[in-house]
Amino acid sequence: MEKINDFLKYVPIFTELDQNTLDEIAKIGIRKTFKKDSIILFEHETGSALFIIAQGKVKISRVSDDGKEVILSILSDSDFFGEMSILDGQNRSANVTAIEDTDMFLIQRPDFINLLLTKPEVSIALLQELTTRLRSADMKIKSLSLKDAEGKVATVLLQLADDLGRIKQGKVEIEKLPYQHDLANMAGTSRETISRTLHNFAKRGLVELEGAKIRILNYEKFKEMFS
Repeated sequence: MEKINDFLKYVPIFTELDQNTLDEIAKIGIRKTFKKDSIILFEHETGSALFIIAQGKVKISRVSDDGKEVILSILSDSDFFGEMSILDGQNRSANVTAIEDTDMFLIQRPDFINLLLTKPEVSIALLQELTTRLRSADMKIKSLSLKDAEGKVATVLLQLADDLGRIKQGKVEIEKLPYQHDLANMAGTSRETISRTLHNFAKRGLVELEGAKIRILNYEKFKEMFS
């Protein structure tokens, strides 16, 4: 495992902190590892900690009334979750599942609240991150309610590009694309539609498919087409 401070400095709400403060945060948290497919959090349980991903990937999901899983987002290294129930004192709003072996760093609620009170730069960064997530959620709601199947799949790819992609010379590469049934749950469509749409994008020269890897060949053009 890498040293705690090596990844804390990349967490969005901690990037403006000096090394001494990062050292203090490293001392108040604990490390915990979750195996692939294990449940990290259940919807409606009481929130008592902030979770930061040191290494790995998790999916945030809810279950509809008819028992269907709806994936809200996929988070990876340096992302965090669990802040909502810490801030409002309410229960968790979604399930969180490890989709690969995941190493976590946990900060208990009293310690995190104290950090917000004593380090205003963390509070401001948290507000900025929550605003970004709200805008992303608004975009996804618009996509699922107004766009056709192709637009829904494209919106999911753009979301994954922002969350997991690496950009190089105008191309965005997503190294480990989620399974097609997970993509279908994210887009609110079927697995068959996902497969058909991805191959259609490839035929049109918009993406390249290589096993579990996908490249958006002209990210800005793709974004302009489907945003």
